[in-house]
Amino acid sequence: MASATTGTTVDRVADLIRAEILSGVLAPDTPLREEAAAEQFGVSRHTVRAAFQRLVAERLAVAEAYRGVRVASFDRAHVIALQQLRAALEVEAVRIVGERHGEAWPDEVLAPARATLDALDRLADGGGDGYPDDAGEGIDWLEVERLHAEFHHAIVAASASPRIIEAHAALGSELLLFLLHVRPHYTLDTLIEEHRALLDELPTRGGDAVREHLEHSTRLLIGA
Repeated sequence: MASATTGTTVDRVADLIRAEILSGVLAPDTPLREEAAAEQFGVSRHTVRAAFQRLVAERLAVAEAYRGVRVASFDRAHVIALQQLRAALEVEAVRIVGERHGEAWPDEVLAPARATLDALDRLADGGGDGYPDDAGEGIDWLEVERLHAEFHHAIVAASASPRIIEAHAALGSELLLFLLHVRPHYTLDTLIEEHRALLDELPTRGGDAVREHLEHSTRLLIGA
């Protein structure tokens, strides 16, 4: 029982710090201090240390000898490496789907990705909360980031390839961090428009559409 309680506490602390990183409250390269976090969340340093280790495993934080733990920076090398891996997984997933269905993908294959875009539309319209999309004000960007990642997961899941799906799912937190950094280059409306265009092109253009989509976002981040 004690270990389960400790695990739950680690989950809670990791969730809270993760949210601060993904919302931009904790900027890249911000040091994460065990003592300060333990005091902030009212937990032991052992619990904080375990939460930090989880964030390091998710690549949201970096642990370095003599420097401690800090929020990961999304530098040029990081962006390129992540996008190369995403391309390898997403392009291959789309190739598998195309091999199975040709240029006429069934509605049920596209439906999960369409559902995420419909959810993004509702956020753009105010999501029932009365918030307009005025330069992003009032938008729940953490939810946008989650739905953006879910859209790409849905495309990969359409391949029904367990190992590709598993490898892509492991990028979960990094994909959320990716959109945090690309956010200044988009309004929610342009994000939705770009992803609807990608979804429309997948059955006929396949991997080429995915590559162009990822290359575009890479250029936005590295200024190429």
